[in-house]
Amino acid sequence: MSEATAGGIGGVKKFFDEVVAEMKKVAWSTKEELVRYTGVVAVAVALVCVLIWVCDTFFARVFHFILR
Repeated sequence: MSEATAGGIGGVKKFFDEVVAEMKKVAWSTKEELVRYTGVVAVAVALVCVLIWVCDTFFARVFHFILR
């Protein structure tokens, strides 16, 4: 069994060397893209929250009417 597959210091060093090599291949977002995408996510979360609130209110009133 090789040192890399057996673990140990050599395996750990190889792992981190490969991590560094892969991180250099990553296409990182620009600051403008990051801000834009963060805004899109915030708006989407707000819309889903409003939708859940509307559905919850509707069903609460329906069940209240049925159980009254």
